[in-house]
Amino acid sequence: MSLDFAWYGDDFTGAAATMEALTFGGIPSVLFLETPDPAQLQRFPGIRALGLASTARTEGPAWMRAHLPEAFRALAALQPRILHYKVCSTLDSAPETGSIGTALEIGCELFDPAWVPVLIAAPQMRRYQAFGQLFAGVGAEVHRLDRHPVMARHPVTPMGEADVARHLGAQTALPLGALTLEDYHLGSDQALARALRQGKRALTLDAVDAASEAEAGRLIWQASAGAEPLFTIGSQGVEYAVIRHLAAQDGHVIPPMPGSRGAAGPILAVSGSVSPVTAAQIAWARGNGFCTLRLDPAALILGTADLAALGASALAELQQGRDVLIYTAEGPEDPGIAALAAALQQTGQSASAANQQIGESLGRLLCSLTRAAGLKRVVISGGDTSGHATRQMGIFALEALAPTIPGAALLRASAEGSFDGLEIALKGGQMGSEDYFGWIREGGGLRG
Repeated sequence: MSLDFAWYGDDFTGAAATMEALTFGGIPSVLFLETPDPAQLQRFPGIRALGLASTARTEGPAWMRAHLPEAFRALAALQPRILHYKVCSTLDSAPETGSIGTALEIGCELFDPAWVPVLIAAPQMRRYQAFGQLFAGVGAEVHRLDRHPVMARHPVTPMGEADVARHLGAQTALPLGALTLEDYHLGSDQALARALRQGKRALTLDAVDAASEAEAGRLIWQASAGAEPLFTIGSQGVEYAVIRHLAAQDGHVIPPMPGSRGAAGPILAVSGSVSPVTAAQIAWARGNGFCTLRLDPAALILGTADLAALGASALAELQQGRDVLIYTAEGPEDPGIAALAAALQQTGQSASAANQQIGESLGRLLCSLTRAAGLKRVVISGGDTSGHATRQMGIFALEALAPTIPGAALLRASAEGSFDGLEIALKGGQMGSEDYFGWIREGGGLRG
């Protein structure tokens, strides 16, 4: 098998967003939840890109060094032109949690690239890098990352630095730099040669609009022309940029976007996100026909949560034809977050272990309710939650079906069992319009 792209996602929603960018950009792709066996690969003839989803974003450097080399080697064996370690477009990472610097070191050790392109920005998603600084849009505003209302106070990976190279420099001793908008204007190739003479191993790439994104894509595609896969790091902005370059220079054809899949109600959504974006979506759902039910995360950690009763209430609503949303918090100010912190202190459980327990509990509810109610479409909100929940369902692969906003498409699941063909949306906590759950209920598809 020879591919244009192979990618390894450090969370499930981001890995799925990469598949979406490729598929809708004219490069057929599939996302696997574990390394596929030959029989699973044979179910997807004609693909030009393949990804693996993981929960690396919640893991420490020791876990990454134990697991990433094998995964990278497996992807490299498929002979991709570009091997992409996919990270969040808001750079979620820290030296001890989801260290992008550790992934960079592993990639350099395995593949010894001349340089590693690092493209976090994705202008289609209102993620911008200018002169090495990362910005992200929220609502009507765009914030520098260290002043972002969510990321600046993220409970696990708070962003105190907007300079991408500086942020990653706290996670690795490898020499890092940036290729900036000014470099693009004066001559990217000369700037790249100068950086390599200075010994830089990885360079972050600016992208704020179509022209600068295309130039970033050119630099990546040009660097991938060798015999070995090019190791690169970034958001799905890597794929957006390369596709934009190919469409402009090589005659690559971007097909029309698929339309809506139509309503398939009732639907079930589960959310483990604490983002204010998700909070607004929960409020919209409550006001627009969804039955909203709360899973108390503190009670879950303390062992006092009645999951059977919660499941019975949800099933009764679904069997009456009503859409259901089960959530753990409504935004970062939800009092349940403080209660969860107290429960963790009382039990001595780590935050990562608690996140896994919450995600797996939501996943078990999703499995049992989907099967009992015969559901055709479900939603999981929260990148970490998606990883833990989908593994409960026996799903081994995903394909993109219908777009919504970039990065949160409606997908089709491949599974050994009753969930084969299930339509599923995996939404990062900060992703989606206010009416996102309703948009998925109606089957996705672009809006005019």
